[in-house]
Amino acid sequence: MLEAIQPVDGHAAVRPAGWPALSIQKAHERSEAFGLCASARPDYDVLSNTGLALKREQNRVLCAHAMPVMETLHEQIINTQSMIVLTNAEGLILHSIGDDDFLERAEKVALRAGANWAEDRQGTNAIGTALAEGCAMVVHGKEHYLAANRFLTCSSVPIFDPYGNVVGVLDVTGDHRSYHPHTMALAKMSVQMIENHLFTTTFQETLQVSFHGRAEFLGTLMEGIVAFTNDGRFLSANRSAQFQLGMPLAALRAHTLSSLFQLTSTQLIDRARGSHEPHITLNLSNGAVVRARVQFRRAPLGGAQRLADTHVSAEPVARAVVAQSAAGLSRLAYLDTGDAQVASVIAKVRKVSGKDIPILITGETGTGKELLANAIHNDSPRRDGPFVAVNCASIPESLIESELFGYEEGAFTGARRKGAVGKVLQANGGTLFLDEIGDMPYPLQVRLLRVLQERLVNPLGSTRTIAVDIAIICATHRDLRELIAQHRFRDDLYYRLNGLVVRLPPLRERTDLSIVIQKMLQRESATCAGAQPLSVAPDVMALFARCTWPGNFRQLGNLLRTAAAMVDDDGEIRREHLPEDFFEDLSSNGAQEPAAPAPRAADTLIAQGERLQDVAASVIAAALARHGGNVSAVARSLGVSRNTIYRKMSTVTQNQTPDDA
Repeated sequence: MLEAIQPVDGHAAVRPAGWPALSIQKAHERSEAFGLCASARPDYDVLSNTGLALKREQNRVLCAHAMPVMETLHEQIINTQSMIVLTNAEGLILHSIGDDDFLERAEKVALRAGANWAEDRQGTNAIGTALAEGCAMVVHGKEHYLAANRFLTCSSVPIFDPYGNVVGVLDVTGDHRSYHPHTMALAKMSVQMIENHLFTTTFQETLQVSFHGRAEFLGTLMEGIVAFTNDGRFLSANRSAQFQLGMPLAALRAHTLSSLFQLTSTQLIDRARGSHEPHITLNLSNGAVVRARVQFRRAPLGGAQRLADTHVSAEPVARAVVAQSAAGLSRLAYLDTGDAQVASVIAKVRKVSGKDIPILITGETGTGKELLANAIHNDSPRRDGPFVAVNCASIPESLIESELFGYEEGAFTGARRKGAVGKVLQANGGTLFLDEIGDMPYPLQVRLLRVLQERLVNPLGSTRTIAVDIAIICATHRDLRELIAQHRFRDDLYYRLNGLVVRLPPLRERTDLSIVIQKMLQRESATCAGAQPLSVAPDVMALFARCTWPGNFRQLGNLLRTAAAMVDDDGEIRREHLPEDFFEDLSSNGAQEPAAPAPRAADTLIAQGERLQDVAASVIAAALARHGGNVSAVARSLGVSRNTIYRKMSTVTQNQTPDDA
């Protein structure tokens, strides 16, 4: 059913009944908030050919999968006075194809490669509004905020990567008088094709289950595809799979192959191998019965093979699992472990992800600032680009300029023959993380500010200027405002870097310590082949809660790593597995560890007239037997130092008679 909307130049545009007009209203309100004037001439800010080439290179995977689909879509809508546009996640047009006569009109509103159609640039429009709302949008005629765009009708669909992140938009734009509601359906189908291509490429070395309630829909856009590790852990699912399983991607991440399809990976492989048909029958957790194909993709072979037709090696999948696990440790979701302060930080950085807003992370040393920066990068549209970390405090002042900006051959004594690429250029297309930015030498701050403002780099000894495209994340444990007052940090650089300032709380302020420790122990177990699961005794966890952790995660990580190496076969970390300096930290911070009461055996021996040194020897011997010869544990249990234990043991040995021996 269609409903008429406000006439445009005497022609009534139509759109599906129930289309979210409220979204258009909200988009107009945002446009006003951006300070845009509806009658003003748009600022299209079209990129140069060099800049556009750089953007296309950064989005080469998206472009490679989208371009063939765009060509197919163009064949379906040719001679309809329209064009097809592909943008990145920022609304920048990467490619456009369409009818020649309409392209001339589109050029007048810069609907061409290199132009940016984000809402803050063009006001309400299908591309920018689809990105802002995170869903498909149609914007007709006068629904556009800028008058210059009101001869258009645009249908835009966001493109999501397999992890649920927006990577771009596919848009079909035409004359408002020739709009047809089928255009949106074609755009959605095209995006689904692109997303499925991205999905299968991303999870080449995984166990994939393609399924549908009807066998004839397998191999079409309608089939659901789910990727698992070789042991059945969930990796991702395409849109159709999410629909058929009745759960969004976020909910599916809590599931496994067994919980979704009622089979373990071994059972699934056996069933696929034993089947003489191209499809097998599976039962979904919601009770539905589906037909399915099971595939295992090996990257070296470049294609899919049915499990029933090939010998399945677990090695490629194992490599994929390791890579996936490593990536998972550096995602924002992994860092969200229940603490309200950390959750607030994650929510803030997610809102500015991919929006060219610099992020400044503050917090004490060891609170995980680099880990957060890495997670921000891995959850951003730049995840395929490099993440380059520079510790400004660890590089000698005489070398930091060449480290950052690079140098040409012969730029200075000791320079490499062919020069070197600096960290800024290494981060081109990705993220540059400047750790301990407060320790950057004052004179060098001027050069850094110029690079951040102009996005141009001049290597030392070179006359050429190189354009760079980088996201900036900085971190410091210092008070930059205090450094500004002391004239040790430039205020103009500070205000260039603090687009979003977040603070990571120290470990002593966090409410999720037990969850953090559990995750760290899981990772410790995973890095050691055949290692048993690790746990913490309740009394030790109570000690951890009382510690102020002056070294934060560095201190906690080293402690757990040492304790994990000392645990017994049961894998439980107890007091005797903790290093002595931990108890010294407890004592120095007023959380005195109560000394264990002396064994009753000593009182009995004294009452019998035994010599004091014999009493000590007996107590120490009993304690050593109880603690398996662990001198540190004995010292803690008796409330004395290790030197005392060694001295007493030495005295007893010296005083032994030949008969004793």
